[in-house]
Amino acid sequence: MVPRYSRPRMTAIWSPVNRYRIWFEIEALACEALARRGEIPEEAAKIIRTKGDEAMAAFSDADVARIDEIEAETRHDVIAFLTWLAEKVGPESRFVHMGMTSSDVLDTCLAVQLTQATDLLLEDMDILLAALKKRAYEHKQTVTIGRSHGIHAEPMSFGQKLAGHYAEFARNRRRLEVAREEIAVCAISGAVGTYAHIAPEVEEYVAERLGLKAESVSTQVIPRDRHAAFFCALGVIASGIERLATEVRHLQRSEVREAEEFFHAGQKGSSAMPHKRNPVLSENLTGLARLIRSYVTPALENVALWHERDISHSSVERNICPDGTITLDFALARLSGMMEKLVVYPDQMIANVESLGGVVHSGEVLLVLARAGISREDAYRIVQRAAMATWTKLGTPEGRTFRENLEADPEVAQRVEKAVLDDALDPARHLRAVDQIFTRVFG
Repeated sequence: MVPRYSRPRMTAIWSPVNRYRIWFEIEALACEALARRGEIPEEAAKIIRTKGDEAMAAFSDADVARIDEIEAETRHDVIAFLTWLAEKVGPESRFVHMGMTSSDVLDTCLAVQLTQATDLLLEDMDILLAALKKRAYEHKQTVTIGRSHGIHAEPMSFGQKLAGHYAEFARNRRRLEVAREEIAVCAISGAVGTYAHIAPEVEEYVAERLGLKAESVSTQVIPRDRHAAFFCALGVIASGIERLATEVRHLQRSEVREAEEFFHAGQKGSSAMPHKRNPVLSENLTGLARLIRSYVTPALENVALWHERDISHSSVERNICPDGTITLDFALARLSGMMEKLVVYPDQMIANVESLGGVVHSGEVLLVLARAGISREDAYRIVQRAAMATWTKLGTPEGRTFRENLEADPEVAQRVEKAVLDDALDPARHLRAVDQIFTRVFG
């Protein structure tokens, strides 16, 4: 991923330094397990660990260059690393990688990297959830207009709107936890996964110390349905990001202006129009969400490998694993900051609620008439007639409010008392259940 959309902690997980350190750790742990079983000398395992740790502690760009130099000749990345490691360890290196195959190292390393990345993503989710919860409670009693099809529907709490996004991201956090469990697996099973040259106990030893679990059946590679599920979870999270970003973009439109992204001192919105305050963060998040979702399809297509293995998945994962997690990490952090600083305009929200002359209360008036003994069909006709009269002449000299049109209707005047109509046309009535909603969402 380009540096513009990357954060250092996540990027470091996918660096060559971290990858090679994990590779060594896998090899060293396997040697320790083999020594415990008496299959290699204990002293050899100690030397491999000591000299390898020293080499990894001093690991630098020069070592990366040396491994790349070897790989240019061998055309094999794991062999290149093992050759470099042998240069550092000496004669005892003959015991490294005994009974193992390259996929044991590559797939187990990928599991470690993905779990490391997921732990950062879970931290990101917690920060976002905290921001959404804070803003939801801040605007628990803030009346705004709810919209369906982009058209004014009924009033609601702006805090409820944010609580809905909180609930979605809480579900997404659980999905991410499940996805982490899916990919936190180790495979040290040798060629075609038969354990013919290395005992399952070695795999269990390595897995336990890496915080993983042993793969039940590795077909030489860890089955890619696990990774597909992981990327599906990332895709769903990305869609949640886009949903909230789209909401902010709509609320910031000049005709709406109920909320907007924080505009920094010195920030400029347009090279041609100095007045512009554009929703650049939420638009950026929409684009990043599209990118993350685009990784789902290749992850699903990686599942169908030939027989016990091929490497058609490898080139895909070298791209989507770093890019997917780095991009999502950046997007979650950007969304958290945007929501923490989101500027909300309650007065404009009320103005928009009232901008259609009160027709947004038509649903409650319909219920009032039904309770007064009028059939639902007749009640609907009466209310719609008053609403359309309000709507079509809105802003004209002869225009009347929804209430005025209702009171002018004999059927309403005869059946509904003023106090009942007052309650039906009160925006605050739509906040009466907000406490129950918040209890469900936040506990």
